[in-house]
Amino acid sequence: MFSKEESRKLREEFWISFGKSFPRKWILYDTKLKGFAFKFHFDTKSAMVTLDLEDDLENRIKYWDRLLSLKAILTEEFLPEVIYEEMYFLDNGKEISRIYVPLDQKVSIHNKNTWRDVMEFFVEKMSLFEAFFEEYKDFIEA
Repeated sequence: MFSKEESRKLREEFWISFGKSFPRKWILYDTKLKGFAFKFHFDTKSAMVTLDLEDDLENRIKYWDRLLSLKAILTEEFLPEVIYEEMYFLDNGKEISRIYVPLDQKVSIHNKNTWRDVMEFFVEKMSLFEAFFEEYKDFIEA
């Protein structure tokens, strides 16, 4: 068991290590689309890369419908294991729409032995997510 402070330090150490091991500029929040963001998620139980739609319902529906129409392309050409969830509830109770790829192995941000696998997973899957976005951005934002 880790104290909150120990947990915070481990999280900080992971993200610093990730940035140094794989230095590159990610799109993440800089999509130029309101409420449309790519995210890395890593906690004590799981790791995933996500595309979150968090804006007002009208914009969420617009982006969701466009992304749904591209689902076959995303799964066949980029991320076959991607999961679409139109209604996804965050820990704080907020409802968003999420498209994500989970890492299919037991990992924990508190276990440094799993860090390298997570970092490589992040780089591989987020690179594919971003390539998809760059290829179809004009259609998504139209």
